[in-house]
Amino acid sequence: MNAPPVDAYPYEDTHDLRQGPDLHPALLGLLPFIGLWRGRGQGGFPEVDDFDFAQEIRISHDGRPFLAYESRAWLLDADSKPVRMAGREVGWWRPVLVDDRPGDEMEATMMPPTGVMELYLGRVSGTRLEMATDAVVRTPSAKEVAAGHRLFGIVDGALLYAHEMSAMGHSLQPHLSARLLRIGG
Repeated sequence: MNAPPVDAYPYEDTHDLRQGPDLHPALLGLLPFIGLWRGRGQGGFPEVDDFDFAQEIRISHDGRPFLAYESRAWLLDADSKPVRMAGREVGWWRPVLVDDRPGDEMEATMMPPTGVMELYLGRVSGTRLEMATDAVVRTPSAKEVAAGHRLFGIVDGALLYAHEMSAMGHSLQPHLSARLLRIGG
Protein backbone atom coordinates (compact mmCIF):
# COMPACT_ATOMS: atom_id res chain seq x y z
CA MET A 1 0.00 0.00 0.00
CA ASN A 2 3.04 2.28 0.10
CA ALA A 3 3.29 2.33 -3.69
CA PRO A 4 3.36 5.74 -5.41
CA PRO A 5 0.09 7.19 -6.82
CA VAL A 6 -0.95 6.03 -10.26
CA ASP A 7 -1.61 8.23 -13.27
CA ALA A 8 -5.10 8.81 -14.68
CA TYR A 9 -6.88 5.91 -16.40
CA PRO A 10 -4.74 5.36 -19.52
CA TYR A 11 -7.38 3.98 -21.92
CA GLU A 12 -9.82 5.97 -24.00
CA ASP A 13 -13.59 5.58 -24.36
CA THR A 14 -15.11 7.25 -27.38
CA HIS A 15 -18.49 7.90 -28.94
CA ASP A 16 -16.74 9.47 -31.94
CA LEU A 17 -15.51 6.88 -34.43
CA ARG A 18 -13.05 9.40 -35.93
CA GLN A 19 -10.91 9.28 -32.80
CA GLY A 20 -9.91 6.89 -30.08
CA PRO A 21 -9.54 3.13 -30.29
CA ASP A 22 -10.58 1.13 -33.32
CA LEU A 23 -14.07 -0.33 -33.17
CA HIS A 24 -14.05 -4.04 -32.35
CA PRO A 25 -15.28 -5.98 -35.43
CA ALA A 26 -17.99 -7.66 -33.33
CA LEU A 27 -19.69 -4.26 -32.94
CA LEU A 28 -20.24 -3.53 -36.63
CA GLY A 29 -23.94 -4.45 -36.33
CA LEU A 30 -24.36 -1.84 -33.56
CA LEU A 31 -22.31 0.85 -35.33
CA PRO A 32 -25.31 3.11 -36.18
CA PHE A 33 -26.11 3.55 -32.47
CA ILE A 34 -22.67 4.76 -31.39
CA GLY A 35 -22.66 8.48 -30.69
CA LEU A 36 -23.80 11.27 -28.42
CA TRP A 37 -27.54 11.90 -28.79
CA ARG A 38 -29.74 14.65 -27.36
CA GLY A 39 -33.43 15.38 -27.69
CA ARG A 40 -36.80 15.27 -26.03
CA GLY A 41 -39.47 12.77 -25.17
CA GLN A 42 -42.64 12.03 -23.29
CA GLY A 43 -43.28 9.73 -20.39
CA GLY A 44 -45.97 8.44 -18.13
CA PHE A 45 -47.31 5.37 -16.40
CA PRO A 46 -50.50 4.49 -14.56
CA GLU A 47 -50.67 6.58 -11.37
CA VAL A 48 -47.96 8.91 -12.76
CA ASP A 49 -48.92 12.12 -14.57
CA ASP A 50 -47.65 12.37 -18.14
CA PHE A 51 -44.48 14.44 -18.44
CA ASP A 52 -42.14 15.96 -21.01
CA PHE A 53 -38.41 15.47 -20.69
CA ALA A 54 -35.10 16.17 -22.37
CA GLN A 55 -32.42 13.50 -22.56
CA GLU A 56 -28.83 12.89 -23.47
CA ILE A 57 -27.64 9.38 -24.34
CA ARG A 58 -23.99 8.50 -24.89
CA ILE A 59 -23.21 5.16 -26.53
CA SER A 60 -19.47 4.58 -26.64
CA HIS A 61 -16.80 1.90 -26.92
CA ASP A 62 -13.23 1.32 -25.80
CA GLY A 63 -12.11 -1.13 -28.49
CA ARG A 64 -13.47 -4.24 -26.78
CA PRO A 65 -16.59 -6.17 -27.97
CA PHE A 66 -19.24 -4.24 -26.01
CA LEU A 67 -20.78 -0.78 -25.91
CA ALA A 68 -21.19 1.45 -22.87
CA TYR A 69 -24.61 3.11 -22.53
CA GLU A 70 -25.26 6.18 -20.37
CA SER A 71 -28.47 8.20 -20.20
CA ARG A 72 -29.29 11.41 -18.33
CA ALA A 73 -32.72 13.03 -18.44
CA TRP A 74 -34.36 16.14 -17.02
CA LEU A 75 -37.98 17.23 -16.79
CA LEU A 76 -39.22 20.15 -18.91
CA ASP A 77 -42.01 22.64 -18.22
CA ALA A 78 -44.56 23.82 -20.79
CA ASP A 79 -41.99 26.33 -22.14
CA SER A 80 -39.31 23.60 -22.54
CA LYS A 81 -37.33 24.99 -19.60
CA PRO A 82 -35.59 22.55 -17.23
CA VAL A 83 -37.63 21.80 -14.09
CA ARG A 84 -35.41 19.24 -12.35
CA MET A 85 -33.16 16.28 -12.90
CA ALA A 86 -34.94 13.05 -13.81
CA GLY A 87 -33.80 9.52 -14.69
CA ARG A 88 -30.25 8.32 -15.07
CA GLU A 89 -29.19 4.94 -16.36
CA VAL A 90 -26.04 3.07 -17.27
CA GLY A 91 -25.65 -0.18 -19.09
CA TRP A 92 -23.67 -2.43 -21.35
CA TRP A 93 -24.69 -3.74 -24.78
CA ARG A 94 -22.88 -6.66 -26.33
CA PRO A 95 -23.43 -8.88 -29.34
CA VAL A 96 -23.68 -12.62 -28.79
CA LEU A 97 -20.65 -14.27 -30.37
CA VAL A 98 -20.89 -17.73 -31.92
CA ASP A 99 -17.52 -19.20 -32.89
CA ASP A 100 -16.06 -15.71 -32.28
CA ARG A 101 -18.42 -14.15 -34.84
CA PRO A 102 -21.36 -11.86 -34.04
CA GLY A 103 -24.84 -12.70 -35.17
CA ASP A 104 -27.95 -10.58 -34.79
CA GLU A 105 -28.53 -11.50 -31.14
CA MET A 106 -27.43 -9.20 -28.35
CA GLU A 107 -27.43 -8.98 -24.58
CA ALA A 108 -27.70 -5.86 -22.46
CA THR A 109 -27.71 -4.83 -18.83
CA MET A 110 -29.49 -1.62 -17.85
CA MET A 111 -29.31 -0.07 -14.39
CA PRO A 112 -30.85 3.11 -13.00
CA PRO A 113 -29.76 4.31 -9.52
CA THR A 114 -33.12 3.19 -8.08
CA GLY A 115 -32.01 -0.33 -7.13
CA VAL A 116 -33.31 -2.13 -10.23
CA MET A 117 -31.07 -4.16 -12.54
CA GLU A 118 -32.46 -5.44 -15.84
CA LEU A 119 -30.98 -8.11 -18.11
CA TYR A 120 -32.21 -7.78 -21.68
CA LEU A 121 -31.98 -10.17 -24.63
CA GLY A 122 -32.65 -8.91 -28.11
CA ARG A 123 -31.90 -8.69 -31.81
CA VAL A 124 -30.33 -6.15 -34.09
CA SER A 125 -31.70 -5.84 -37.61
CA GLY A 126 -30.06 -3.06 -39.60
CA THR A 127 -30.85 0.15 -37.72
CA ARG A 128 -33.41 -1.48 -35.41
CA LEU A 129 -32.66 -2.95 -31.99
CA GLU A 130 -35.42 -4.66 -30.03
CA MET A 131 -34.95 -6.25 -26.64
CA ALA A 132 -37.00 -7.62 -23.75
CA THR A 133 -36.07 -8.46 -20.19
CA ASP A 134 -34.93 -11.95 -19.40
CA ALA A 135 -34.48 -11.12 -15.71
CA VAL A 136 -35.10 -8.22 -13.33
CA VAL A 137 -33.36 -7.99 -9.95
CA ARG A 138 -34.06 -5.32 -7.37
CA THR A 139 -32.96 -4.26 -3.93
CA PRO A 140 -35.43 -4.58 -1.03
CA SER A 141 -36.12 -0.82 -1.08
CA ALA A 142 -36.65 -0.54 -4.87
CA LYS A 143 -40.07 -0.25 -6.46
CA GLU A 144 -41.36 -3.46 -7.96
CA VAL A 145 -40.42 -3.78 -11.63
CA ALA A 146 -41.32 -7.08 -13.28
CA ALA A 147 -40.40 -6.69 -16.97
CA GLY A 148 -39.37 -4.31 -19.71
CA HIS A 149 -39.37 -4.05 -23.49
CA ARG A 150 -37.25 -1.56 -25.45
CA LEU A 151 -37.18 -0.68 -29.10
CA PHE A 152 -34.43 1.55 -30.55
CA GLY A 153 -34.15 2.66 -34.16
CA ILE A 154 -32.28 5.09 -36.33
CA VAL A 155 -34.89 6.91 -38.47
CA ASP A 156 -33.89 9.79 -40.74
CA GLY A 157 -30.63 10.15 -38.79
CA ALA A 158 -32.33 10.41 -35.38
CA LEU A 159 -32.32 7.88 -32.54
CA LEU A 160 -35.91 6.98 -31.67
CA TYR A 161 -36.86 4.71 -28.84
CA ALA A 162 -39.85 3.37 -26.95
CA HIS A 163 -39.65 1.79 -23.49
CA GLU A 164 -42.47 -0.28 -22.06
CA MET A 165 -42.45 -1.42 -18.44
CA SER A 166 -44.36 -3.81 -16.21
CA ALA A 167 -44.24 -2.45 -12.66
CA MET A 168 -46.23 -1.88 -9.47
CA GLY A 169 -48.77 -4.56 -10.37
CA HIS A 170 -49.35 -3.34 -13.95
CA SER A 171 -48.79 -5.39 -17.09
CA LEU A 172 -46.42 -4.11 -19.79
CA GLN A 173 -47.38 -0.45 -20.43
CA PRO A 174 -45.86 2.40 -22.48
CA HIS A 175 -43.50 4.33 -20.19
CA LEU A 176 -41.05 6.47 -22.20
CA SER A 177 -40.49 7.46 -25.82
CA ALA A 178 -38.11 9.97 -27.34
CA ARG A 179 -36.47 11.33 -30.46
CA LEU A 180 -32.82 12.28 -30.09
CA LEU A 181 -30.48 13.91 -32.61
CA ARG A 182 -26.83 12.98 -33.02
CA ILE A 183 -24.73 15.82 -31.59
CA GLY A 184 -21.43 13.97 -31.53
CA GLY A 185 -19.85 10.93 -33.08
